[in-house]
Amino acid sequence: MNRLLFLLAMLCTLGANAQTDLDAFRYSQYSLTGTARFTSMGGAFTAVGGDFSSLSQNPAGMAIYRRSELTFTPSIYAGKTSSTFLGNTADDSRYNFNIANAGFVFTQPLTKNDEGEGWKSWNFGIGLNRINNFHSRSFYEGFNLDNSFTDYLAQQAQGVGYENLDGYYEYLGYYTYLINPDSLNNYTSAVPFGHVTQRRSSEKRGAITETAFSVSGNYSNKLFLGATLGFNSLRYTEESTYEELDEQNLVDSLKLFQFDQSLTTRGVGVNLKFGMIYWINEYVRFGAAVHTPTWYNMNDSYQNTMQSRFDGGYTARKQSPSGTFDYYMTTPFRAMGGLAFVFNQYGLVSADYEFNDISTARISATGFSFADVNNEIRRKYTATNTVRIGTEWRINNFTIRAGGGLTSSPMNSKYAVSGADFSQKSLTAGFGVRDKNVFLDFGYAYTETKGYLQPYTLNFLEVAGVRETMVRSNFTMTFGVKF
Repeated sequence: MNRLLFLLAMLCTLGANAQTDLDAFRYSQYSLTGTARFTSMGGAFTAVGGDFSSLSQNPAGMAIYRRSELTFTPSIYAGKTSSTFLGNTADDSRYNFNIANAGFVFTQPLTKNDEGEGWKSWNFGIGLNRINNFHSRSFYEGFNLDNSFTDYLAQQAQGVGYENLDGYYEYLGYYTYLINPDSLNNYTSAVPFGHVTQRRSSEKRGAITETAFSVSGNYSNKLFLGATLGFNSLRYTEESTYEELDEQNLVDSLKLFQFDQSLTTRGVGVNLKFGMIYWINEYVRFGAAVHTPTWYNMNDSYQNTMQSRFDGGYTARKQSPSGTFDYYMTTPFRAMGGLAFVFNQYGLVSADYEFNDISTARISATGFSFADVNNEIRRKYTATNTVRIGTEWRINNFTIRAGGGLTSSPMNSKYAVSGADFSQKSLTAGFGVRDKNVFLDFGYAYTETKGYLQPYTLNFLEVAGVRETMVRSNFTMTFGVKF
């Protein structure tokens, strides 16, 4: 298999203290979360509106409001990852309670005459929408007959004096006797022929939350326009442990080693969103929105630790310095369009299309070049196409909802692994009860993504990879008051 396929995967190990294309991949995607109504209809709201999540999708949807509204949405998130490595499959899960949405929309009528042309009302909205959730936990384990992470360390160290080795990787391996140089700085691995048990556990936490300030207007009850100024708060933490163990006494001298990595990323960003909805007639509505890139100021804090144990009981341990780095990231421009078919007071069916080109994301820093990383982003990734559908039907004060969506692979076809290309599918459902002034909605979203990762790469040698199936379940409840 082409070694280039594994470049994304190697960031599973190598990305903990460096800014890589994986950062652009991670922070340029969005979760299906928001109000319970929005979630249970699959997020197909570009032409629907009348929901607080519209502020972060199509702000023209806020102009549908006829009255002011206060909403609050607690959410329970469950993430399960199934990992298959060297013939073994293991599962791990993580749960998270969060606030998916909280906000207020103020509606100001401009006329008492609802007939004829002219501006009928304007709206102002402010609040929070969670737009991505990073919580997950994973584990894989297998017996590798062919190679070791120490081979990777030895290859990276070749020709470099120990005092100039990377203090977060190769120097840790040198200090703990996992790689050993000769007088010409040719390094050999402590595990030259594999035959070790390899395992890795990882826990990820964090989210992106948008604070939205939105304005919108209703013209003639036909054309609805809106804009949002969004301030994003990003937090991502990953802690992982990679181990190799000589459980069958097949490796000379070395008994085991453990490599611990810790990364915390924080960022703040700003973006703009513009949208419109047009009611073609009383049954058909069209909507469209564009999102500028989000311009982030980012900071990474990181630290790695290596420890080893040898036959006879000798142990060694070395910790890297605490590292920190400030940089900038620009996420892709997004565009979306939608159609909704409304059946009087009984219900509706909606469909959305969204375009998001991850290959246009960029990383930069003052006094440092990211040309190689940005070239990797251009080569590896491509535009994603997302199709969402949703429906809701009313029976008196009771409403039932359902939806779903498909997102194409963000990977360039030259780099994608068949059946594990990071494409995504979702299924949603929910219900709600509403009267004149109060409503209570419940929603559920199921999202599945299949990906491919590697613990490390080696020059001219194939390294076993990990196939992961990531399932995210999101349970939401929205309470709202109209006045």
